[in-house]
Amino acid sequence: MKRAPLIAFTLAALLMTAIVAYWAGRHGSGQAAISGDHPASTASPAPATSAKPLYWYDPMIPAEHHDKPGLSSMGMTMIPKYADAGADQSAVRIDSATVQNLGVRTASVERRALTATVRVPGTINWDLRQAVVVSARVDAVVSKLYVRAPYTNIPAGAPLAELLAPQWSSAVAESQALQHVQSDEAKALRGAAQQRLQVLGLSPADSHAMGSGGQVTLHAPQAGVISTLDVREGQRVNAGQTLMTINGLSTIWVEAALPQAVAGTVHADTPVTVRVDAVPGKVFRGQVEAVLPDVDMTTRTQRARIVLANPDGALSPGMFATVQLEPTPGKAVPVVPDDALISTGEHTRLIVAEDGGRFRAVAVRTGRAADGYTEILGGLSGGEKVVVSGQFLIDSEASLSGALDRLNDPATTPAPAATAAMPGMPMQGDHP
Repeated sequence: MKRAPLIAFTLAALLMTAIVAYWAGRHGSGQAAISGDHPASTASPAPATSAKPLYWYDPMIPAEHHDKPGLSSMGMTMIPKYADAGADQSAVRIDSATVQNLGVRTASVERRALTATVRVPGTINWDLRQAVVVSARVDAVVSKLYVRAPYTNIPAGAPLAELLAPQWSSAVAESQALQHVQSDEAKALRGAAQQRLQVLGLSPADSHAMGSGGQVTLHAPQAGVISTLDVREGQRVNAGQTLMTINGLSTIWVEAALPQAVAGTVHADTPVTVRVDAVPGKVFRGQVEAVLPDVDMTTRTQRARIVLANPDGALSPGMFATVQLEPTPGKAVPVVPDDALISTGEHTRLIVAEDGGRFRAVAVRTGRAADGYTEILGGLSGGEKVVVSGQFLIDSEASLSGALDRLNDPATTPAPAATAAMPGMPMQGDHP
């Protein structure tokens, strides 16, 4: 009768031992598949018995290190971590099955020149080279205005205003009185009188058309639009005072606002395409005439002046435009897909895939971005393979295993030519 309790106690002990062994084996074999430079199928195997563990840790919380064996904060049995003297401690290794499960994809680093298309806003303005100012050469009175409103289209030679100027009348009378003289002295006086008329702004036609009261009609020197009208009928004007301004519309200026990062790639003769909402479906093509040296203090943009032909007058000053520029491609540099970059806010790095399932974090210096690719100005030389999917998981493991710390230490970090971190660009690992 006493043997039954003994048998029951023995069976319970065996069952408890089996459960503990199963639990420990399951967590030992199911530890993190990415652990320093060790294959995913091993749990930091112990080397020779003379080796001393670096620390003990729980695979479920690898950031928690202990200097002796026992239970972790989660109540799990910890395993030892040994130094692997023959491994590259600046990289992590993942077995092929885990790589497939993580969905890791790689892409080759190509060397090429990015042809970025830049779209910026622009404003249509007058072509100031076609501006003509009509002014009064002498003191006069505006007796009649033929153009009474600004922005009036006028043909070349159209009458603009009639001015009453006694000074003109006396100069014309003197010139006419000397028209038929024969002596050399009188001819010299006649030439001086005609020069006086030119200085006063009177053409021979104006001289013949002048009335007896000294009235002169001013005519448009070119076709265009009266952009400013500064006088009214009956107003007295002084010598040199501006009466009106005429602007031609055969060509117009488009001033595009260039961000500072783009301004350096745009220069004279850069081809452009302009679209205006007011003229839907029509594309205007031209080229940059000049990049103006001043920078807008509010938007920190630099203006590019573009000259466009406007034979039918469809474009008017003040219209908004969308300007598409095609900067000249620079020299060929390594480029990577945008998805491969890992930005920490202060630095940028990416994960380089090496042979044998090894992955290394590399610090890079980036340049321009276009069409889903980014220039790498330092850190890569071209031909490497970078991770474009799943790189954040590998980057986290590199941080936990200390690979990023070793990346910061030039004394312990190998620096192959293709993947060496650039000098002067320390990387900070995301340690818990």
